Amino acid sequence: MTPPPGRRPITQRGIADLAGVSITTVSRVLGAPGEEALRWASPGKVAEIRQIAEEHGYRRNPHAASLRTARSNQIGVIVPRLQDYVLATIYEGIDEAAGERGISTFVTNSLDDVAQQRIRTQQMLDRRVDGIIFGDAHLDDPFLDDLAEQGVPFVVTSRRRPPHVGVTCDDYLGGRLVGEHLLEIGRTDVLILAGLAFASTARDRTRGLIDSFHDAGVDVPPERIVYRGFDAAAGQEATMAALDAGIRPDAVFATNDFAAIGSLGALITRGMSVPDDVALVGYNDTPLAASVGIPLTTVRSPMHEMGRRALETLLRVVAGETPESSLLTPELLVRASTTVSESP
Repeated sequence: MTPPPGRRPITQRGIADLAGVSITTVSRVLGAPGEEALRWASPGKVAEIRQIAEEHGYRRNPHAASLRTARSNQIGVIVPRLQDYVLATIYEGIDEAAGERGISTFVTNSLDDVAQQRIRTQQMLDRRVDGIIFGDAHLDDPFLDDLAEQGVPFVVTSRRRPPHVGVTCDDYLGGRLVGEHLLEIGRTDVLILAGLAFASTARDRTRGLIDSFHDAGVDVPPERIVYRGFDAAAGQEATMAALDAGIRPDAVFATNDFAAIGSLGALITRGMSVPDDVALVGYNDTPLAASVGIPLTTVRSPMHEMGRRALETLLRVVAGETPESSLLTPELLVRASTTVSESP
């Protein structure tokens, strides 16, 4: 039986809730032929689980089942964009660690679009990968929850997606480091170029700065927090829009170096001096951060190590373990963009 048009098929979690059993029991019963299912539940409960699945149009993912029983020595990696420096560096770490273990990797991009993420994931499953590393997790999308219920081994990296296992930078701490630095140099009228609201990196870095300011008795008004993109164009546009609205910050925190570089261009265009008029901070310590005309204060995230650890963690998941998520430690690098001249 198929579900009515417009209604999503029921998941194993939904069946478990209706039958009053665990997801594990549902998975075992639906994966066992005939009377073999009686190993996992009573005859009545087996019949109930199967009936619920039939009535609600449950579709078992055969690829997910095969991932638990066969090994291809292939790992799939899905990133927002292949040209993204941060994800490219993370992928280098993944591929390096995989190569050391005789494992092949396949990388593709989703353009940070949830529909594309589903398409790319299915393509990976069709290739019989052993597991998937997601670098494009959206906080507000249930897709990874569905994959977990189907038993697909995966981890997230770069961005958190609780409750799923991930290897990420401690972006909240990174945001706090920025906030503490701005407080130290007396810059508290801050404009935050937060990035994309569905990304944990945007929310965590922003929240870290806001909390550090709050602890010091300084509030950040909502209009000073701009969620847009992570790229240079978004940084420039957001800064221009803020200046056009009459906002005159004495500091800008961009949650990505490229957005910070775009903001730098906007500030210079408007005749503002960095750092004397506006202190500017980025995030990730990409190569451009140190080489732009005004070297950029930024937060270094261990991107290559993140990739290596993500691969190692995924292999533990594939092996049936339940590893903890990892938060790697960020480091604040102070450069000329916040080295404010002292008054004579």
